[in-house]
Amino acid sequence: MIRFLKDKSWFSKITAWFLVFSLLGCASGGFVKAPEDPELNAEAAKAYAELKSKSKISTHPKWNAMLKRVTNRIAKASGEDFQWEYVLIENPDVNAWCMPGGKIAVYTGIMPVLKTEGALAAVLGHEVAHATRRHGKQQYARSMNTNLLGLIVGGIIALGGQALCKTNECKLLTGIGGAAAGFAATFFTLKFSREDETDADYCGQQYMAKAGYDPSESISLWQRMSESHQGQALPEILSTHPSDESRQERLRATLAETKKIYSSSKKKHGLGERIR
Repeated sequence: MIRFLKDKSWFSKITAWFLVFSLLGCASGGFVKAPEDPELNAEAAKAYAELKSKSKISTHPKWNAMLKRVTNRIAKASGEDFQWEYVLIENPDVNAWCMPGGKIAVYTGIMPVLKTEGALAAVLGHEVAHATRRHGKQQYARSMNTNLLGLIVGGIIALGGQALCKTNECKLLTGIGGAAAGFAATFFTLKFSREDETDADYCGQQYMAKAGYDPSESISLWQRMSESHQGQALPEILSTHPSDESRQERLRATLAETKKIYSSSKKKHGLGERIR
């Protein structure tokens, strides 16, 4: 930031002052309206394309085939007419996510932890629910009315992004500039609320049941996810979730409901294939 202010170009001076006034405006209670779905989804698509171009895409044939069929089934069960995309990324992190508009990524590091296709359906159901329930949009709206606003506009994100970013994905994408970079910084830095996570658990369990996967596997999944860290730092996917006990208790409480959904599904896949 100091080097930036020493830049003698008029553009840099104007941009620096714009950042200052943006931050002051936020501090004084200025309100900025969140973008509508088409605009936010377009920015998410840009960030998603950029991330894919800078990531190592997995060519694991069985895992890719499984991801394809489970994504298609969960997407259909959600009832949303998104421009769905999915990718399996070579990354040891235990993580998966779905951007607004249906842009999905699963990291190879999560696959051995899942153990079953049904568990993958539970994860994708949860992540897809964040998109269908517009949790990302709500999160973005909150960020636009905090001091992050000054870093979202134009190319300013590239200047402050590295300080804000806590994940490699965020740091990778801050160079995009514009609203897409602001979206990326928000999506990969700010976490969903616990209420959002609980809502995504509930909706995700419904989606997997509608897709023909045994919803009881959602409980087994989170047990395995909890065990996977074994006293180490929590996997990214678990970092802001409700406690293991409360999460499993809530999923058990809704299991009777989702079992009925599962029993009425036209085609049942049970736990699906084992992940090897």
